[in-house]
Amino acid sequence: MRKLFALILSLAALVAAPVHAADYPNRPVRILVGFTAGGPVDTVARIIGQYLSERLGQNFYVENKTGSGGNMASAALVNAPADGYTLLLVAPNNAISTSLYRKLPFDFLNDTAPVASIMQLANLMVVPTSLPVKTVGEFIAYVKAHPGEVSYASSGNGTSVHMSAELFKAMTHLDMLHVPYRGSASAMPDLISGKVQVMFDNLPSAIQQVRAGHLRALGVTTPKRWPPVPEIPAVAETVPGFESVGFYGLSTAKGVPPEVIEILNKAVNESLKDPKLIARLGELGGMPTPMTAAQFGKLVEDETAKWAKVVEFAGVKID
Repeated sequence: MRKLFALILSLAALVAAPVHAADYPNRPVRILVGFTAGGPVDTVARIIGQYLSERLGQNFYVENKTGSGGNMASAALVNAPADGYTLLLVAPNNAISTSLYRKLPFDFLNDTAPVASIMQLANLMVVPTSLPVKTVGEFIAYVKAHPGEVSYASSGNGTSVHMSAELFKAMTHLDMLHVPYRGSASAMPDLISGKVQVMFDNLPSAIQQVRAGHLRALGVTTPKRWPPVPEIPAVAETVPGFESVGFYGLSTAKGVPPEVIEILNKAVNESLKDPKLIARLGELGGMPTPMTAAQFGKLVEDETAKWAKVVEFAGVKID
């Protein structure tokens, strides 16, 4: 099946209209998003799409193609003509899915081409204010003193929220029960009330509950303190080596001419220098991370290998 799939892709590339970098783009470009409108992935796609539209003089529009943890959008990219007029907003799910799903009709690393990095984002380790802990160290001691009694919430199986907690479990050798929800918003009432005791949520939604006094922040999941919230320590200050950083960028179909990728990469990196864009991403808790296409490709490779180990430890597989 994989050979047949590769043959179909090759034939599609042969019949596609030739791409001339000199006049790219000369028509609208779609940005595929694997999740519903309004979420962080969709929001980042619309923000960068607006800036690319302004810089390159064509409409970069978002198309939400949901399903299978974002894999429907990835499949659509892989099947798209290699002309640079279809992009994908890449996020942690793309690195996680490679090992999480037993059967995928594509190989993300080999069937796509990296274009540009946009930003990185921290997750935030939060607990209900009723839990008698104020630091990561106190939380670890609490879990060890209450074996089998502590549960952690996630926004669903295989999400970065889920895998951040699994990485924490692996590195601290803690016994905690996973309780998946249909998104972070669904988990918040139970977390605030103490029905579940911890969550490694995306920073934008978690920090709102912390500032409202509903949750207590124990640490960010980045290697060092995160500039948008410098008052919160990094989990790594207590658990050396712990790191779970969300990343966002753009990829396109394999076979797109390097000249086209360079045009897109340059436009993204120039946009990331704009103070207004930097401020907008900062409102989401993100930090701009301009890179070459090759550097972004290496980041996705490294994240894929890293999360494969966590998925194996967690024993989580999806058909």
